[in-house]
Amino acid sequence: MTKLSTDNRQHKAKLKTKNNNPKSTIRNPKSKKSMSRIYIEDLSKHVGEEVAIHGWLYNKRSSGKIRFLVVRDGTGVLQCVMVKQNLSEEIFNTFDALTQESSFSVTGKVKAEPRSPGGFEMEVSDVKIIHVAKEYPITPKEHGVEYLIDIRHLWLRSSRQHAIMRVRHEIIRAIREFFDNRGFLLMDAPIFTPAACEGTSTLFATDYFDLGKAYLTQSGQLYGEAGAMAFGKVYVFGPTFRAEKSKTRRHLTEFWMVEPEVAFNDLNDNMELAEEFLEHIVQSVLKNRQTELKTLERNTTFLEKVKKPLPKISYEEAVDILRKKGNAFEYGNDFGAADETIISGEFDQPLIVHRYPTEVKAFYMKRDPQNPKLALAMDVLAPEGYGEIIGGSQREDDYDALLSRIKEHNLPQEAFEWYLDLRRYGSVPHAGFGLGVERTVSWICGLEHVRETIPFPRMIYRLTP
Repeated sequence: MTKLSTDNRQHKAKLKTKNNNPKSTIRNPKSKKSMSRIYIEDLSKHVGEEVAIHGWLYNKRSSGKIRFLVVRDGTGVLQCVMVKQNLSEEIFNTFDALTQESSFSVTGKVKAEPRSPGGFEMEVSDVKIIHVAKEYPITPKEHGVEYLIDIRHLWLRSSRQHAIMRVRHEIIRAIREFFDNRGFLLMDAPIFTPAACEGTSTLFATDYFDLGKAYLTQSGQLYGEAGAMAFGKVYVFGPTFRAEKSKTRRHLTEFWMVEPEVAFNDLNDNMELAEEFLEHIVQSVLKNRQTELKTLERNTTFLEKVKKPLPKISYEEAVDILRKKGNAFEYGNDFGAADETIISGEFDQPLIVHRYPTEVKAFYMKRDPQNPKLALAMDVLAPEGYGEIIGGSQREDDYDALLSRIKEHNLPQEAFEWYLDLRRYGSVPHAGFGLGVERTVSWICGLEHVRETIPFPRMIYRLTP
């Protein structure tokens, strides 16, 4: 047995003995303590106090009689200073046993220190080891993304991933805040659906007992429409699934989408709601996550310009831009990623493109009364080459027109009878859109690939960890 293992066993034995003493309350992090345990993000409220932090070793360094432990607790990092003359030999030597990602509790007095990470520092009075970690597989050296994604469960502990996940959290918080403050009702749509809402080629199918096939939802929109007819304005927020065999940096097979739906809204109302929504999200991140954006070295120039009104152009005008740029784009096709990059490159804000040819849009989109060859659809393209982050439309509210589209698309009418009921019983104009959370995170964080935007990404070549 190594000396480290022996020392660790002896140390744990001492911990057990002292934990049996009711007066020793700091030894077991799960026991009640007279010492105040706090989180690093709350240090500003405890300057001058002696507190306890529980966390993991992020880094350490030594300069002889002074040693530095950098602890992370999930809310931030804190530099803890160990001065030999102020500590017993036992406590001072715990420094040697701690390896990267070892868990421990550290007690000491908090002081403001602008030069330290987070702006605070702790003068250590006690250190208690909880678990000594094995050699950690992620080191300061450069690691390839494929290696890191294989150990995603550990990669999430890094400062970059912390920043991304906190921005993601802020985006989701802002999404809920926006709709909740405007009187929208959260409407939970089913994950299992009996049919596709946007074609059958990108569905994940499964056997559903004696009822035949069921499919993982591509969108909660159709159910959101039912909600809008019941409650006026709702939003669906949950995971969605697309079985696209795509390996681009913009695609995941499982992602999160928020989908508002509003009764009596038309296309213009829909575009106005989308631009207000996007402004709220981006400005919330800029206000509340500056530290994380700096960690990501994100240039926020474009983000600062996300304020309504956003520029709006028709599909036809977008095609003109492509052709003027030397792109031999054929009118009537949908825009690809390269096309969206060229179009959005002409603007320094997110761009709304509206009124697409009906052939490239879903069956449920209402046609333009002024030109039935166009759908009352709109997409929001993010700048800097990030492409579509919002897609929406005014919905077809006429029963006969919708039934005709269902038949044109060879969709099973029986699976959509409930959806047709919405046009049989008090149909009204209505509109909505969907925002992909991961693409939005990718754009706001300035990431190269969408796989870093979600804790555990699912792609066509990845199902683990």
